[in-house]
Amino acid sequence: MDMHVDQDRIERVVELGAPIERVWRALTDHEEFGAWFRVRLDGPFEVGATSTGQLTFPGHEDVKWVSVTEAMEHERLFAFSWPPSSADPDTAYDQDAKVLVEFRLEPTEEGTRLTITETGFLQFPASKRLEVLRSCADGWGIQAGHVAAYVEG
Repeated sequence: MDMHVDQDRIERVVELGAPIERVWRALTDHEEFGAWFRVRLDGPFEVGATSTGQLTFPGHEDVKWVSVTEAMEHERLFAFSWPPSSADPDTAYDQDAKVLVEFRLEPTEEGTRLTITETGFLQFPASKRLEVLRSCADGWGIQAGHVAAYVEG
């Protein structure tokens, strides 16, 4: 995926051979999300609430998870945000700064189309933006494979 310094969003579309209700549960049940995303979450997702936990992804076990659940529209949209300071602790960000991750689900004849969108990269300094964009894009490539294996397995 080509990246450019004035890019604010990344998007990945995944065709899943699983029914929408299965994909929804894998996304919104904090224990199932933790299993495929490889994060140990302290409690369930709840709109407006902060979720905390610890990544269990090999090589990233020292990374803390902090997100705010932004939306849960049953079997349509699950969204959470995370603070940009977690990817760039050396930069001072506004208290309300956030990067938004959206999972949109659509039924298909074969199962479910999952569109993963992440926005909010323009708030990173230009000198760090491409690195963060590439890291997130690469991460979603890996996580798309994880969720597919999880719901189709």
